[in-house]
Amino acid sequence: QVRLVESGGGLVQAGGSLRLSCAASGRTLSNYHVGWFRQAPGKEREFVATISWSRDLTYYADSMKGRFTISRDNAKNTVYLQMNSLKHEDTAVYYCAANAYIISQDVKRYPYWGQGTQVAVSS
Repeated sequence: QVRLVESGGGLVQAGGSLRLSCAASGRTLSNYHVGWFRQAPGKEREFVATISWSRDLTYYADSMKGRFTISRDNAKNTVYLQMNSLKHEDTAVYYCAANAYIISQDVKRYPYWGQGTQVAVSS
């Protein structure tokens, strides 16, 4: 099975940027659709963005459109989430997840998850 490790989180001021990375091991990530999700304290895990294995399809949650960009480098077995114009409400633990069968915004479609990386945006 594929193992995922997120990195790149941290503390940033509102309006700033961060780039998260999701590195895979165990199996090549190029065989999987990959999604980013986030979970704030006391809230359910929510969809952020997803990218198909071939990079020809990307989807974003409405509140992230125009601010976040998902991309992947299959040669490096890594998926990225570039986050710009960050807001305090973007504060959450961000998770990447992999799915071999269907590109989806549904958290239940993803069997493989990383441990998460904390993003904190100060207002």
